[in-house]
Amino acid sequence: MNAAPDFRHQRERLAELLGSRGIRDAAVLDAIRRVPRHEFVRKNLWGQAYRDYALPLSSGQTISQPWIVARMSELARLEPSQRVLEIGTGSGYQTAVLALLTRWVFSLERIGELARSANRRLRSMGFDNIKIQTFDGTIGWSEMAPYDRIVVTAGAPGVPQPLLDQLGEGGRLVIPEGDLESQVLVCYERQPDGSFQREEHGAVAFVPLVGRHGWMPEGE
Repeated sequence: MNAAPDFRHQRERLAELLGSRGIRDAAVLDAIRRVPRHEFVRKNLWGQAYRDYALPLSSGQTISQPWIVARMSELARLEPSQRVLEIGTGSGYQTAVLALLTRWVFSLERIGELARSANRRLRSMGFDNIKIQTFDGTIGWSEMAPYDRIVVTAGAPGVPQPLLDQLGEGGRLVIPEGDLESQVLVCYERQPDGSFQREEHGAVAFVPLVGRHGWMPEGE
């Protein structure tokens, strides 16, 4: 029986490509090298897993382009001891990258099928610093707050107030803001006086952030 491919060479080439496209955080690039992206997509897509574009998942969702995963991780300015809230688990690929960069990752996914699949996959890979829950991500996970970092992996009409409320002092939140077709990648940083500094970091396109403080589900 042939051994399953490990794609180490492809992961190395992907990290080099992302570095050439402006990703400078060495820890982020190392995480890209370590996470087997092919394990987060269907087997018939393995040949495309290390190309720099999004790929389809079930339920109309996608696994983000690797450059976007790396860029959001870089903008979050993660440190090893931090607690991170991720909104939109999806396949769990971004979750895995975050989990290699920090102490705890709490991830919310509104689609139960995706949450269960990601949890099984990440457990089988040996991650023990990730907690996943099926819930409306726009409400956040107040029981585990405050968070040092929040990363939102879906496009929102604006930043949900509950997420800002759950961000600790000095915390950073990364989110795509805009309409249903295109967004701008935005960072919010909580200041000592409780206000937020807002920065924009270029155009992106994500699936919609659906929920009480995001876009309404179709038909409602």
